[in-house]
Amino acid sequence: MPSNLTDSLISLDLIESLIKFDTTSRESNLELIAFVQDYLGKLGVDCQLIHNDDKQKANLYATLGPKDKSGVMLSGHTDVVPVDGQVWATDPFSVKRSDGKLFGRGTSDMKSFIAIVLAYAPEILRRNLSTPIHLAFSYDEEIGCIGAHGLVDMLNGAPVKPAMCIVGEPTSMKVMIAHKGKLSYRATVRGFECHSSLAPTSVNAVEYAAEAITYLKNMARRFAAEGPFDDDFDICHTTVHTGVIHGGAALNIVPKDCTFDFEFRHLPSVDGAALFEEFRNYVTTTLEPEMQALIPDTGFDFHPLSLIPGLDARADEDVVTFVKSIAEQNEHGKVAFGTEAGLFQKQAGIPTVICGPGNIEQAHKPDEFVTLEQIALCEKFMQRLIERLADGPV
Repeated sequence: MPSNLTDSLISLDLIESLIKFDTTSRESNLELIAFVQDYLGKLGVDCQLIHNDDKQKANLYATLGPKDKSGVMLSGHTDVVPVDGQVWATDPFSVKRSDGKLFGRGTSDMKSFIAIVLAYAPEILRRNLSTPIHLAFSYDEEIGCIGAHGLVDMLNGAPVKPAMCIVGEPTSMKVMIAHKGKLSYRATVRGFECHSSLAPTSVNAVEYAAEAITYLKNMARRFAAEGPFDDDFDICHTTVHTGVIHGGAALNIVPKDCTFDFEFRHLPSVDGAALFEEFRNYVTTTLEPEMQALIPDTGFDFHPLSLIPGLDARADEDVVTFVKSIAEQNEHGKVAFGTEAGLFQKQAGIPTVICGPGNIEQAHKPDEFVTLEQIALCEKFMQRLIERLADGPV
């Protein structure tokens, strides 16, 4: 690493500024959004805010350049995952520079990308590009890509959509053309309690939850054994996972209630809704009749937690070719983790890829970090993007 690398980077102050905002998904992101809005406002850029229902969070959308042309959208989420229970060597909400790395919550996932984009806003405006760069910064990506739905609705109602989108999730600045879809649900099992000595006369919510979870596990085994498979993914098949379960009050009481949270992470070629329907059909045709034969008002309820479509760009799409040329690479890959890219592609009809600084292996962990080399690569990417758009439309 060159000894003067830190001095050559223009985004470090903005990275430090953004990390200071505690935008854990349970908190508001409005202070960070106000900071970005003020920063862009001083450059003469108008920002559109798209709030959630209680006005405690907002997406930000801004256009650098002509608003009546399509251009390139750069997308990132402003929220971060909690640090609760994690042992950090440094303050997670204050950047620590050490050994060629920037430590702090969100340095990798994914405030560094947002900061780098903002750092180049003055240069974008100075160049007076005829092809605009659109900025789309969202809330609550980490809990199900919730905020991006508001951006999608806005884009679908806009007179002109971006021609393409780059989502700056951490990919070590490699171009990723696909990710798995994710469907997650909370199941609530309604049983009927009684003294455990009379268990056969009641409906045990925990036991019926266990039977349902066993069916999910058998689905997972089937996908691992039979596919379909896509070897471009590190986990090359659809996965099923139950992560949380709560039920029961005491051993001598047949439990009335039980809840469990489960998810499907499916290949882009797999219909996620069909996976859930298979599971629900098992519940409604096998488990619930048995439960209701004893106590009519028992059964299962399902509440969706997140519905994230997969991203599935073709290797020969214009957006892939374009971003590869900006990243100066010929390779592309696929990632297992979900992003907002699938929403922009599937629901807004905007060709999208993923390419951003940092490594997903460093995200969500204590002492999360991004390397200065990754920051430098992303800054060079922005420089090349500006130069390319200065040459003409995409």
